[in-house]
Amino acid sequence: MSDIRRFALSVLDQIEKDNAYSNIVLDNLFNKEKFGNIDARFIRALVFGVIERKITLDYILNGFIKSGVDKQPVTVINNLRMALYQIMFMDKVPSHAAVNEAVRLIKNSKYKRLAPFTNAVLRNVLRNDISLPKGDDINSLSVRYSCEKEVINVLIDSIGFKETVSFLENSLKTPPLFLKVNTLKTDSDNMIIRLKEENIIADKCGLNDALVIKSGSDIIGSKAFCDGLFHIEDIACQTALSYLAPKSNERVLDTCAAPGGKTFSMAEIMANKGEIVACDIYSSRLSLITSGAKRLGIDIIKVKENNSEEFSSMGLFDAILCDVPCSGIGVIRRKPEIKYKKLDDIKTLIQTQKNILDNADRYLKPAGRLMYSTCTLNCQENEDVIKHFLDNHKNYKLVSERTFLPQKDNSDGFYCAVLHKAGE
Repeated sequence: MSDIRRFALSVLDQIEKDNAYSNIVLDNLFNKEKFGNIDARFIRALVFGVIERKITLDYILNGFIKSGVDKQPVTVINNLRMALYQIMFMDKVPSHAAVNEAVRLIKNSKYKRLAPFTNAVLRNVLRNDISLPKGDDINSLSVRYSCEKEVINVLIDSIGFKETVSFLENSLKTPPLFLKVNTLKTDSDNMIIRLKEENIIADKCGLNDALVIKSGSDIIGSKAFCDGLFHIEDIACQTALSYLAPKSNERVLDTCAAPGGKTFSMAEIMANKGEIVACDIYSSRLSLITSGAKRLGIDIIKVKENNSEEFSSMGLFDAILCDVPCSGIGVIRRKPEIKYKKLDDIKTLIQTQKNILDNADRYLKPAGRLMYSTCTLNCQENEDVIKHFLDNHKNYKLVSERTFLPQKDNSDGFYCAVLHKAGE
């Protein structure tokens, strides 16, 4: 098990030093090294757990390190965080085992001189009662839910204090996994049976062609996935696309399509009839759409490398999806690194969102439909962008608008607005 912890520590170090995304680093590790399911789950739990609780863990450690966490080498402090996470939040790991393995890891590293320090800090943790601040002030919320104060303030301004606290509580829970059934090949009832044959239990969840996974592992490695019977898509995204309602034989534009989940869902809703032009600014990401469409048996998607802020000759479309780049605050439960990102570039990001939406107008037919969506809960990126667009495009009307909250909708945090353009 110490070797497994060593791999987890190396992932945490890479994330910290390179400012990398945990899911990408983990995927690279699992592609390079072959682990059994139990070991892979343990590594994933350690990595995500430490990132998810980073501020909380550092608050506790700072009570036992005179010089403070920031003065320690990255590897040493990540090792302490990892051990403390096991002690505080992993009931099945004995505390003495977490301490012993942490000391062993440091002894076998270039920081072996700090093994006594590691042992002393963790033994002191075990000897003392640990308590977290219980107040409702921003500092206490930040420590308790391990989230940067700046992000908390944005949430309070956008969804209110009560919903912010509920959202932060929910962000520390395991997110549900939803599937979009590929209706070109099967249906929900048969999909449930097929998955059960692979020891994966799925249930219907109130939306046609959507299933939620109740138990089972290696969903992506299942034969049902390889056979193109489903793709992963959160229930909020699936619901939002039902508002846009792309139809068979329509011409549809997906302005920021990669990795392609929403594109695939639209193609299936359209019964693989018509045309979808799927754009992305990065050509390397377009291959994800091409390979996914091939697996699912979809042939109406045409990929195009394109900057959606700039106009290019693509003709006119009946419906357009603008799922724009955003701060991602709504999905911190899945990508906890987002909780610690500074929002310094938010003004530039908002301008990009406005540019994409303005440019999309030039592609939309009269009487066409336009959907704007984000995976953030920041009202500056959501309602304010839509208001700005409507103020400057009097030939549009807002026909639906919805914010999805994980604590209420059992989904990712998500925003969508559907606009209709006036006919000629």
